[in-house]
Amino acid sequence: MPLLQIDEVSVRFGGLLAVDMTSFDVEEGLITGLIGPNGAGKTTLFNVITGLQRPSTGRVRLDGRDITNMKPHRRARMGIARTFQRLEVFGSLTARENVLVASEKRHGAFGPAAGRSADEMLARVGIDSVANEQVDQLPTGTARLVELARALATSPRVLLLDEPSSGLDGDETEAMGRLLTSLAADGLGVLLVEHDVAFVMGTCAHLNVLDFGRIIARGTPEHIQSNTAVQHAYLGTGGA
Repeated sequence: MPLLQIDEVSVRFGGLLAVDMTSFDVEEGLITGLIGPNGAGKTTLFNVITGLQRPSTGRVRLDGRDITNMKPHRRARMGIARTFQRLEVFGSLTARENVLVASEKRHGAFGPAAGRSADEMLARVGIDSVANEQVDQLPTGTARLVELARALATSPRVLLLDEPSSGLDGDETEAMGRLLTSLAADGLGVLLVEHDVAFVMGTCAHLNVLDFGRIIARGTPEHIQSNTAVQHAYLGTGGA
């Protein structure tokens, strides 16, 4: 059974059908990509999965359990975490304090366990050296890792990443890819929305291509790159 199942989800905003009968799965231990042009409905689907947007039709299941009508905080406690396309951090807090916010929620209160967890997550993403630096003074790439460490501090089973390479240089993007591959190898299910085609093709095991709210192709990166419909809708008629 897939870890996360999106089953025939539609989202309508008045007369606009933003997501149209979309279905896909996220497997444990794999990085799954959700790609498509701007306005395709990717972030709307993220909001449906995390409970910020109620679907017009369809169901969302986590490990077989229907969570469609659950509040966002309950989904988070069940193991769904996310980062955002627009960086969402507490700029006036240090990197460690940002992660500690999530760690305290996970452990119930501030204490040694929450502190150890925060330190472990900072080290896991490779930024323990800046633990005591204020986040709004950090480079964008480092701040994105703070956001990722904060998400990991909730001990998720499924991690949703909305354009994690945005604002990163080439070396930082490669490092992010290696980190996500390592996290998936530890058993985490990762769902990735990203516009950097090279990053997606080199990181994801499976891809779903969304266009005008509908899945137009799914498969391995190699399969997606050779798909004519995808080339026209997203990759360009010349292919990837």
